[in-house]
Amino acid sequence: MTLQELTAEMNRFVEAMGWYRADSPCRQTPRNIAISLSLEAAEVLEHFQWREQPADRDALAGELADVTLYLLQLAYLTGIDLEQAVRDKLAYNYRRDWGGKTE
Repeated sequence: MTLQELTAEMNRFVEAMGWYRADSPCRQTPRNIAISLSLEAAEVLEHFQWREQPADRDALAGELADVTLYLLQLAYLTGIDLEQAVRDKLAYNYRRDWGGKTE
């Protein structure tokens, strides 16, 4: 699936749950999604607390999927072309001086 296809599938799910409605108790605003994205990213960290490898790869995969879905939704809600943003960031990073970079 492409990012556009994943975003469309994510939007179908959110619509089906009624979370884009103004009266939803789980209103999907950029602020709320940014908070949820941060919380889900913290849940990824839990899988590595006190260990170098996750104990449950399936559970980690679920958390990574949650992070991805919230990221796709935040990009959608703010009108950001995530594919282009990633390409732009990679191009910028290639030009950056990373200091201690080794060849």
